Amino acid sequence: MEAQKVIALQQEIAIDNVHDKHVFSNNNKSIGIYRKSMKKAIKAIGNHLKERNTPFTGTSISIIKKKIDNIDIEENIKGKSLDYVLDELKDIYLDDCIHFHNPKYIAHLNCPILTPALVAEAFISSLNSSMDTWDQSTGATFIELKLVDWTLEKLGYPKNADGIFTSGGTQSNMMGLLLARDHYIKKHYGIDPKMDGLPPEASKFRVLCSEVSHFSLKKNLSLLGLGQNAVIPVAVDPDFKMNTNALKKVIQQQKDLGNIPIAVVGTAGTTDFGSIDPLAEIAAVANENDLWFHVDAAYGGGLLISDIHRYKLDGIELSDSATIDYHKTFYQPVSSSGFFMRDKSFVDYIKYHADYLNSKEQEDEGIPNMVKKSIQTTRRFDALKLWFTLRMIGTKGLGSYMEKAIENAQFTANLLRHRDDFEIIHKPEISAVVFRYTPFNGTDSSYCAVNSYIRKAIFNEGKAIITSTKVYNEVFLKFTLLNPLTTPQDIEEVIDLIVHHGNEYSLKN
Repeated sequence: MEAQKVIALQQEIAIDNVHDKHVFSNNNKSIGIYRKSMKKAIKAIGNHLKERNTPFTGTSISIIKKKIDNIDIEENIKGKSLDYVLDELKDIYLDDCIHFHNPKYIAHLNCPILTPALVAEAFISSLNSSMDTWDQSTGATFIELKLVDWTLEKLGYPKNADGIFTSGGTQSNMMGLLLARDHYIKKHYGIDPKMDGLPPEASKFRVLCSEVSHFSLKKNLSLLGLGQNAVIPVAVDPDFKMNTNALKKVIQQQKDLGNIPIAVVGTAGTTDFGSIDPLAEIAAVANENDLWFHVDAAYGGGLLISDIHRYKLDGIELSDSATIDYHKTFYQPVSSSGFFMRDKSFVDYIKYHADYLNSKEQEDEGIPNMVKKSIQTTRRFDALKLWFTLRMIGTKGLGSYMEKAIENAQFTANLLRHRDDFEIIHKPEISAVVFRYTPFNGTDSSYCAVNSYIRKAIFNEGKAIITSTKVYNEVFLKFTLLNPLTTPQDIEEVIDLIVHHGNEYSLKN
């Protein structure tokens, strides 16, 4: 009898859970709760945006951490109401979150996002399509394929090219290096690395890139079993672009050492300087030396849709693979990125078949299962954000945002170049400006100290957010201008903040 009561209770709980009001379903009650909940969430976001006119509040790490540490996630086994959770969220996150959309947020490669993409996000999360197979995505597959083809056309790749949406530049760069490694192995050793692993000679494989390229190259080569030491840096010119004469010398040096160069990576928009390597020249060197040519255009990819600046990417069409982050210069919410290859046969290096997902029979039938092109399995329908954006704003409209950002960078560079109390060390090619405050005749160490102080003081104050970097071990400040709503007045006011905190440091020291 007691056992029957337990079973009955379990069944009652199970039935109650099945009909739980929080399970999103197609019944009227569920749809009503969804509408009411989304309305409250949108209201909370709107109110928050109205209340804050600075990119940060200056709240300390310890205060934020303490608020969250004090919460007992399981204090109420039945859960809290949405109103309660929204109020709690306001206190532990919203009030102090960083506002990338603020015109005076000019720190990292975080772009303001577009309303059409936010509308798309509602569909993406609510319908939760998974892009790995056709029977989990249907029309979503063809929308992504359409945008892949659109990007391939902008890249100038041949008809036989292909691509896939990814989580970000690091994943896309990993795919480029993975294909480069396995293509070289199959071509020169006649083995399938998917089945047989790496040959002993892989310890000598080398990948060449500029000395200011992205850290993900080292990280990815470590994950790919070649080690961080497989990355060989190549000197840059005064504009922080790869020096192709130095590239030729380094290739020969590596061969003389008994190492095996397999690939060269050109960067179209370095993280610090936004510099674009001479892609056509690198392509020629790669071709002469039988090297895979990958282009990391995570930052600079947005130039593809600019009538004014597209020429800066000339040569990218000669690459074997490329990375583009839509969540940088295409103004999409994270995450939205893409990896592209000039020959779809390269997919064979990562393709796997699982009978329950993408059987060979389905492929023979022509069913477009995207999982074969991705190193992810479950994957969001992130392409829909770009689809909404292009359909509602258009290519020219979207491209104009990046053009405005570049215009702001050029304004900033000209302004600082004509001031005696600043030093700017490059000509901005995209939207990054690297400089330092030098109000007195000091040493490099004193300049490092004052500029480090300025960056921290501005962040802690919250009126603006800038960042810093190191150039040849010396601290410099950096603006990354992506917001098309940032005005020259905003830029001048941030520079005034730099001077103010620089003077404050001088008085203290």
